Amino acid sequence: MQDHLSWFNEKASIWDTVATEETRRRLHEVILSLGIAVNSTVLDVATGTGLLIPWLREAAGPGGRLVAIDFSPEMIVRARAKFPDGVEFLVADVHSIDFQDNTFDEVICNSAFPHFANKTQAMAEMARVLKKGGRLTICHPATREELNEFHSKLGGTVGGDMLPPDYEMSAMAEAAGLIGTAIVDGPEYYVLTAWKGKRQ
Repeated sequence: MQDHLSWFNEKASIWDTVATEETRRRLHEVILSLGIAVNSTVLDVATGTGLLIPWLREAAGPGGRLVAIDFSPEMIVRARAKFPDGVEFLVADVHSIDFQDNTFDEVICNSAFPHFANKTQAMAEMARVLKKGGRLTICHPATREELNEFHSKLGGTVGGDMLPPDYEMSAMAEAAGLIGTAIVDGPEYYVLTAWKGKRQ
């Protein structure tokens, strides 16, 4: 993962320019579609420079709690500079999330899952910190096929970082103790949602 850490640290200075207006529109639509409840506790996994933060903060409201983590210190530095108030930022690895079990109502992982070295462990950790009845969302502003083709063409450090097929994603979610897994793949984005225990 050291290669990945170096790669993302190096990209942090230009990360805000990567997301096009179309990308932002698609992701905003995804977050709106979730209907996140006011006063929710939300974990933004692999926040990068904080693309989702304005929408997550708006959804959770002033009474909510928003925590944003990324394993890249450079990403967190830039995200914290953009959003100095109302968000808890931590440099943290998804494979070992430094929060107690049953902490969050919502865990959101945008545009990052293919890059995780141990996807099964990452899924289990995100599920672990969810409250009973909480929801995990894994999303991308592209279809699985488009995303994997993009990484393949990009090559280098991230050239082999692929989003697994639906049956593998569902199996990982089930192994992590999640239920009700639903996957929407296209036409404009990929969204997996799954719940911890009985949906409330």
